[in-house]
Amino acid sequence: MGNSFICRRKKDTKDNYGTRSKRMGGRSQRKMLAEEELLHGQALSMALHQHQLSQRFDGSMSRRIRSTSSRRKADPLANNEKKVLESLENIKFKIIVLIHGEGFGAWCWYKTIAQLEEVGLLPTAFDLTGSGIDLTDTNTVTTLAEYSKPLIRYLDTLPENEKVILVGHSSGGACLSYALENFPEKISKAIFLCATMVSKGQRPFDVFAEELGSAERFMQESQFLIYGNGKDKPPTGFMFEKQLMKGLYFNQSPTKDVALAMVSMRPTPLGPIMEKLSLSPEKYGTGRRFYIQTLDDCALSPDLQEKLVRENPPEGVFKIKGSDHCPFFSKPQSLHKILVEIIQIP
Repeated sequence: MGNSFICRRKKDTKDNYGTRSKRMGGRSQRKMLAEEELLHGQALSMALHQHQLSQRFDGSMSRRIRSTSSRRKADPLANNEKKVLESLENIKFKIIVLIHGEGFGAWCWYKTIAQLEEVGLLPTAFDLTGSGIDLTDTNTVTTLAEYSKPLIRYLDTLPENEKVILVGHSSGGACLSYALENFPEKISKAIFLCATMVSKGQRPFDVFAEELGSAERFMQESQFLIYGNGKDKPPTGFMFEKQLMKGLYFNQSPTKDVALAMVSMRPTPLGPIMEKLSLSPEKYGTGRRFYIQTLDDCALSPDLQEKLVRENPPEGVFKIKGSDHCPFFSKPQSLHKILVEIIQIP
């Protein structure tokens, strides 16, 4: 009897422990899901703000997006976080302009905007012409100047003594180069995020040529081209099929961010990435450039990024392990940490 009783007690204890463990695991999972829902709630809030702006302004006007979500009560900051806040208080130029890559829009920076605001910086994101909720027909955007117009208009209206830090993702790097050439005195630092950091006379497309083939072959054979003016006219844009896009851009990104991208991405105008950049040593050459490499990138391979850095050396190079082509989704904390580190460089 006694042995039987002991055996039952041990079994009961084990079952109770397993039940408690499952309950604790369930609570932990629910907490993670709640945090995830909160982040995506912020994204929806930003999308609503964008929609309101589109109702208020003409589609051709540039739009700035600032986080409109209410401030969450911050947890007590750790000592190192306090030091970051204190050091950033002394930074003279705190405006960070975030420029999206091909197919994306200002919406893709929603995590980065929230994180930068939390340390006292002033992030701003733009929809380039024909991107995001900008109402311009993508097929009518034929030059890099036209594509970059919201950024250029913003820089042109900056106060005389104000400077900004530019962050450009993917083909948005061409917009950074264009801005450095035209407004070198208004740019404190230019940060190329797995981006097309081209040399003088190069086209943004040339960066991808090794993987996609020559521009001429791409224009003739690619199944992803868009003919906005008719099949008998030159192509006006391109957009990858969704499954290919997932493999190229989002091989490490969270499922919900991929879903957000799938319903938000738009065709990319072809003209701007086929345009050769005229860059001078007196203007572009004097800019402070930094490069952030993504080491699990299927769209712009680590080898190609290394080649860009080697052929057109920036002031500093940083690397994000385990990141796909969209570190603002796949590695937001790592990206935030590197951006803050670059911002603090004297």
